[in-house]
Amino acid sequence: MNIEPRFGADIARSTAIADDDDDLAAARKRKIIIGAAVLILVALLAFVAWRGAEKPPAAVEQPPRVTVMRPGTQKVAAIISATGTLAARREMPVGVAGEGGMINRVYVEAGDWVRAGQTLATIDASVQTQQAAQLRAQIAAARADAAIAQSELTRSQALVSRGFVSKADLERKQATRDAAQARVAVAQAQLGEINAQIGRLAIRAPAAGLVLTRDVEPGQVVMPTNGALFRMAKNGEMELRATMAESDLAQIAVGDPAEVRPVGSARSFTGHVWQIAPVINAQTRQGQVRIALSYDKALRPGGFAAGDLHTGVRVVPVLPESAVLSDDNGNYVFVVGPDRRVARRNVKVGPASADGLPILAGLSGREDVVLSAGAFLSVGDVISPVIAERAR
Repeated sequence: MNIEPRFGADIARSTAIADDDDDLAAARKRKIIIGAAVLILVALLAFVAWRGAEKPPAAVEQPPRVTVMRPGTQKVAAIISATGTLAARREMPVGVAGEGGMINRVYVEAGDWVRAGQTLATIDASVQTQQAAQLRAQIAAARADAAIAQSELTRSQALVSRGFVSKADLERKQATRDAAQARVAVAQAQLGEINAQIGRLAIRAPAAGLVLTRDVEPGQVVMPTNGALFRMAKNGEMELRATMAESDLAQIAVGDPAEVRPVGSARSFTGHVWQIAPVINAQTRQGQVRIALSYDKALRPGGFAAGDLHTGVRVVPVLPESAVLSDDNGNYVFVVGPDRRVARRNVKVGPASADGLPILAGLSGREDVVLSAGAFLSVGDVISPVIAERAR
């Protein structure tokens, strides 16, 4: 009987079945592990999603702390600024006074200081000199004729009493003598006229002053129609002709002191208002103020200059320069209202001083004004104001 082979086959079959059971158990175990890992991963993702969906509480944002001040008011010098052109206070044009002629010599240059009556240039006088010589000869001849006529008259007067000369002859001799003396007077008058013409051929300074321009050269033929050959500033006095708004003109009076600064110069010159325009330009609503200045070589007519007119004392707010901002619309400051919001306030400022910038218009002095952080603020911003001490 073949019992052993069948038994061996059964054992082999049993061993195979057992191995299959082990494999199934291992596969089932792996599935369990994988399923658990998937569940853990899903739970982790769900937790992360839940944490992401949960919003943290919003942080409370605090408004920025900004230093402000209440400037109040104080007395400051009332100064009105203006700009204009420098010019001679009394400009004197000097030209030909006589018949004219050819210039033979010019004695001065622009910028020279001359005295009254000083010769600036001369016109050729050769023709007039010859005429004067001729007239002097005529005077000598007329005087000789007058002397002879006088002698004859004297002799006739001595003979008339003896009856040698009639009264009619005496009267004719008297007439001859008078005519001769008249010819002397005429010749002398003509000589005086020629001498006056010669004198007018010398172009002279009408007063002491500064020569501003020279528009003539030797050899040039000039006539009275040529106009001014020289222009002078009488006594060298200058002025600033400043243009100002109508509202500013109303605050100025003749005699008010002023400081003038020419463009490009670090110096300032003291003067005073000597004339205020009586007429306002209807288009520009501006008028002219004339500020008198003493002679100084640094003051050049035609130059541009700025002036500060001192018109008294004002009581106005004064702010540090850091508080005042500017843009295309002009100067302004930021003020803080009761709601702690920032608002813009346009202002008009005066010239800076050691105390700061006087605010001529736009503030009463009772507002809270941002001191120095204005460049970082915008209209409507909410701030936490910190009151500073009043500027001194």
